[in-house]
Amino acid sequence: MSYNISLYRIETKEKEEISNDTNFFENEENLVPFTEKQFRELKERLLQYNYRLISEDQFGSHFDNQKEDFGQALLTKVALYFTANFNKNSIFEVGMTASEFTDNGEFAKYDFQNGGWEIWE
Repeated sequence: MSYNISLYRIETKEKEEISNDTNFFENEENLVPFTEKQFRELKERLLQYNYRLISEDQFGSHFDNQKEDFGQALLTKVALYFTANFNKNSIFEVGMTASEFTDNGEFAKYDFQNGGWEIWE
């Protein structure tokens, strides 16, 4: 079992909040793509957080972290998906990492298990 947290552009958050679509996140057309610069900077930031690139494929760039509590990450053109192990330490560490990625105001964190958005205030 795992715990999933995602990072989207702030514009995706705004679209989701006015949408009546209960399956909003399942339709990729609803998700505002990262700019090339945002994608590059997110990739670089993951590396700075000691994630290592393990593969790239049609789904995106797959990362893991040697510290088990930091889980895995998948960077796609529309979202950065973090997956934590289902234990308190991993959920905390991955949640904090995702929160820190919202610090420039361009991104918002969505915690599917808690059903809500978090942005840097």
